[in-house]
Amino acid sequence: MPIYEYFCPLCKSKFELLRSVDQANADANCPQCQTPSSKVLSQFACYTKDSSGSGSTVGGRSCSACTSTDCGSCGK
Repeated sequence: MPIYEYFCPLCKSKFELLRSVDQANADANCPQCQTPSSKVLSQFACYTKDSSGSGSTVGGRSCSACTSTDCGSCGK
């Protein structure tokens, strides 16, 4: 079963649920406030390190709106 990500419009929490594929498009209740919440598009990032130990993203920037050169600065 895949893991789906959800965002609660009331308490603004993000949460994940392991659900069957036939439940993929159904809303899920927020575990904090029980508000029906919609599935959101999952964001993935892939990083690599070169021989000097410097890290960089694979395939371009992982955060399209970010202007920082250091991913540690945003906490993601």
